[in-house]
Amino acid sequence: MVRGLLQGLGHRRELITETLIPGSANTRRWLNVGCMVAHAPKERVVGYVRVSSDAQAEQGVSLDAQREKLKAYALALDLELVAIVEDAGYSAKTLKRPGLQVALEHLTEGRASGLLVAKLDRLTRSVRDLGDLVEGYFAVPFSLVSVADSIDTRSAAGRLVLNVLTSVAQWEREATGERTREALGHLKGRGVRLGGAALGWARTDERDAEGRRVVVELDDERTTIERIVTLRREGRTLAGIAAILEEEGRPTKHGGRRWYPVTVSRVVRRAEAAASSAAGTPAAT
Repeated sequence: MVRGLLQGLGHRRELITETLIPGSANTRRWLNVGCMVAHAPKERVVGYVRVSSDAQAEQGVSLDAQREKLKAYALALDLELVAIVEDAGYSAKTLKRPGLQVALEHLTEGRASGLLVAKLDRLTRSVRDLGDLVEGYFAVPFSLVSVADSIDTRSAAGRLVLNVLTSVAQWEREATGERTREALGHLKGRGVRLGGAALGWARTDERDAEGRRVVVELDDERTTIERIVTLRREGRTLAGIAAILEEEGRPTKHGGRRWYPVTVSRVVRRAEAAASSAAGTPAAT
């Protein structure tokens, strides 16, 4: 009887020890436990695969390769793979992917209790999106299993790995932000114009002695600025100036015909700041 049960349990035979004596109370107790485990339902998971380009398929991360990994992993962990959902040609920069939404619906609608991916970057490359997924799905009650990253949030160790990866990625993003701010501050200190050219100006391909692109005035746009300043001095409202510019058919910086009060306000502030700087007096706020 013990031998037959061992054969039926397969890889779960560790539940039965060789030291048990047939007919004893211990034997009956362990046989009952073994039968309960043998008939325990498998955990249901939904697989998710993604590639963003044809080049990735040539580098060994094709959809078929990912599917095979998920099937093999599910078999090894005795998981029931209810479905494999794909996103072909979608970037991981956003969570607005049709396949991913279907996979998440499998969780929320009770068809699966966990999400299985070949690698975490197949799910997302965004630290913010990963945090949203963990908070909304994988903290509780659903699990996340990533084959290549050895992440399995069904265990405390798996949750620890995921938290460490999330924390490191968050640190990297913040460090990158700090370096960017320092670099921009340095450029501003050197007088480098940042962002797009304002109305009345344009950047050329010519470079100055320090490698910066030369900025030149545009006569047509300067005329529009002068017109705005004149109307403002006459007491016109920002909305009124915008309406007049549209009636006169004056184009915006990007060639549009629609003017907004906030756009007029920016032009007025820049003109006042330039005039105050030239006169050596602080601009009005």
